[in-house]
Amino acid sequence: MNNQILMWSMLFLPWLTLFFMNKEEIKRFMPVALFSALTSVLVVETGESLGWFIYGETTYPLRTSSYHIFGLNCVTTIWLFHFLYGNFRKYIIIDIVLNFGFIYLFHVYFLGGRGIFHEVGITPFINALIATTDGVLIYAYQMWQEGIFVRYERKKNLRVLQSEAAKPLDHEKQEDNEH
Repeated sequence: MNNQILMWSMLFLPWLTLFFMNKEEIKRFMPVALFSALTSVLVVETGESLGWFIYGETTYPLRTSSYHIFGLNCVTTIWLFHFLYGNFRKYIIIDIVLNFGFIYLFHVYFLGGRGIFHEVGITPFINALIATTDGVLIYAYQMWQEGIFVRYERKKNLRVLQSEAAKPLDHEKQEDNEH
């Protein structure tokens, strides 16, 4: 398979799996997926600047490794949180396994063998530890997001209660109409 087709497939095909997920779940976990993409871009940019990673090929006309950050990374994050959010212990175990598997098998052997990606100034083990640290950070971000949504719902419910309290009761309306 041509490397360009492979990379474009990694960018777009994962998004098709979201047709199997509830729309509300996608909305719930999209912010953490975008935050994960942001932190991954920062890691990749830092890694390239420090000489940790070399990308032998990119998705033309894009210049970055967007094929896996905005495709695989985002969608995998949504699915991980869909199945594991609320149970940090399971989340971190699965995240560690996926990080080590992705970096050792996919980055080193598959993409490295095709000349797409090479780790030169960093070991795959350290790279997997960085990815796991990022996983903890994005989990904390989702907890913070959930807190925001809970506060928003409380405020919305409070506003509804206040507006209901400000309305006259039906029997008061009837008494006012009789007088």
